[in-house]
Amino acid sequence: MAESLRPQVLVVGGGPGGYVAAIRAGQLGLDTVLVEDGRLGGTCLIRGCIPSKALIHAADRFAGTADGGALGIGIAAPPSLDFGRTIAWKEGIVDRLARGVATLLVRAKVRVLQGWAVFSDAKTCTVETPERTVEIAGEHVVLATGSEPAELPGLKIGGAVISSTGALSLPEVPGRLAVIGAGYIGLELGTAFRKLGAEVTVIEAEERLLPRYDAQLTAPVRRWLERAGVTLHLGARVVGLGDRGELAVSLKDGSLITVAADSVLLTVGRRPRTEGWGIEAMGLDMVGPFVKIDDQCGTAVRNVWAIGDLVGEPMLAHKASAQGAMVAEIIAGARRRFDPVAIPAVCFTDPEIVTVGLSPEEAEAAGEDAVTAVFPLVANGRALTLEAGDDAGFVRVVSRRDNQRVLGVQAVGRAVAELAGEFALALEMGAVLDDIAGTIHAHPTLGEAFAEVAHLGLGRGLHI
Repeated sequence: MAESLRPQVLVVGGGPGGYVAAIRAGQLGLDTVLVEDGRLGGTCLIRGCIPSKALIHAADRFAGTADGGALGIGIAAPPSLDFGRTIAWKEGIVDRLARGVATLLVRAKVRVLQGWAVFSDAKTCTVETPERTVEIAGEHVVLATGSEPAELPGLKIGGAVISSTGALSLPEVPGRLAVIGAGYIGLELGTAFRKLGAEVTVIEAEERLLPRYDAQLTAPVRRWLERAGVTLHLGARVVGLGDRGELAVSLKDGSLITVAADSVLLTVGRRPRTEGWGIEAMGLDMVGPFVKIDDQCGTAVRNVWAIGDLVGEPMLAHKASAQGAMVAEIIAGARRRFDPVAIPAVCFTDPEIVTVGLSPEEAEAAGEDAVTAVFPLVANGRALTLEAGDDAGFVRVVSRRDNQRVLGVQAVGRAVAELAGEFALALEMGAVLDDIAGTIHAHPTLGEAFAEVAHLGLGRGLHI
């Protein structure tokens, strides 16, 4: 006979959306059960954001050791790479953070069940744990099942064809890596493996890299890839895979080439994880492949909530976490709705890209009479000390012409990801250019460029 649980809150999925929802619900005194079939932390912590950034950092350190460049740093022999130790270090970070999540859940008095939840109706599921069968009926259900890598027709993940998960667990650096898809996942990992010594070829169906970012932001990334010897095939499509891993690729001009590869990294997007857990029995409304929600993350069924990648773009961990915390507070009685002014996005390529709010093109499309100001990071002392060089990148601000209200901020350059919080805060607080320009920024820091670009937007540039 199955064990029966009747919690106030049932959370399905232990990623950054689900575990934050469960922790917050527990903090608020709600009896909460979290069901996760794998390790706590989900895609982001276990096989996505965190391990990929660890690998990117290791690759950057290795490449920097191999080429001291203008710094005058040299070594007696070529640097060596023990990739097994690199992967072990990466896994150590993942393990430490996963244990931290588990500790936080215990502290919040959340009961965690390891197993796969299958729903028989909107609020009842059965979970097969390693020890027993548990039937759970929650007063509230929070769906946080996340997403999984998308595949192409005729090109499935398996063997030489790997997803980002597989790329982060390779036993050795491949001699030749083909990356299908030039979005942020493909370029982040492709850049890392190029720095680690792989020959990298990128194949993208669109006619430019990082299609979701504007061309001005992506130009420095393309220049780095070309200097690094990464082969780019844009406006190209994979039409077949040979027995030895070679790809048949149709180029923009219609010609057909063969790309040899030891590993093929498939990064053509992600899809919501909706199969295998009984979503069809729940009576939810859908918008294409995503669960339809309102501005409180409520679904078509009362007291059933959905968050994160399951509900659509942007598929970002920090969006899921914000939604999870909000839903827990709503369940506890708070009056909340999910209406952020902007959600920052970061691409950890070389150089990095940050976008928050509207780009110049998006502001124009929205009917805004906007002013755009650009401050080159080559004029920022800290950027130059980070070996940014002449192609250092820039910080760009988009503001309304009439009242100087900030509509969007973008940056491309080394380490600019660390500015994402300041950019997002400016938009969320409704900052005008004078607020930013009048804030004393520490010297020497990259943050000074944000103040400088605000001065430029006001027509009084100081250091350019």
